Amino acid sequence: MAAPPEITCTNLSGKFIMSKSLSDDVDAMLTLQGLSWFTRKAISLATVVLTVKEYKEDSFYHIDITSVASGLSTTQENRTLDWQLRDHADRIFGKVQGRSRLWQTGSLVIEGPASEEDAAFLRAEKLKDGQTDSKFLDDEHVQSWVKNVDGGDWIAEQTWGFEEIKGERRYTRRVVVWKGGKVQRARLVYDYQGKAEAADDDDDVDEALAYE
Repeated sequence: MAAPPEITCTNLSGKFIMSKSLSDDVDAMLTLQGLSWFTRKAISLATVVLTVKEYKEDSFYHIDITSVASGLSTTQENRTLDWQLRDHADRIFGKVQGRSRLWQTGSLVIEGPASEEDAAFLRAEKLKDGQTDSKFLDDEHVQSWVKNVDGGDWIAEQTWGFEEIKGERRYTRRVVVWKGGKVQRARLVYDYQGKAEAADDDDDVDEALAYE
């Protein structure tokens, strides 16, 4: 389902389901991050659901996300958009340090070792192929940078925004992962499911794709 115009990167509260048919394949990216075949297979079969709560506190936006993937287990992904470095321990992606902030169209400063193709992808100017034109619809977007500090030696950078895909306004995450001179890019596309329920009864599912 398309996201209504009032759902933006500063008003992101709601429920989203990742569209497998519209998203890029992420297996090569997860391989670069060192995930086993078994874990990658489980992620590929899972239905990934994001329940998002966004609010402003102490002059900064906070985005709290319960990420679940059917067949695994629930994990909380909380971000403060102040660009301060924070530690996080993740069962799938290991120990990482990361930071997040808002950015406006035309002002993105890439943190990772990006090529011009990587930068154009993160700015939403091009698709994964580096040739097809694209763009974010709004002016404000989210940037997230993480570095693995658990022996994985990979860096991942994301930009979040809204794009017109097949005639509908959709929430997307563009992700670039670098490791050992190699790079993988992917765009994740989400279906908006409306306002989040007060409580979710799914207790037997796990976070996936939080740090790619």
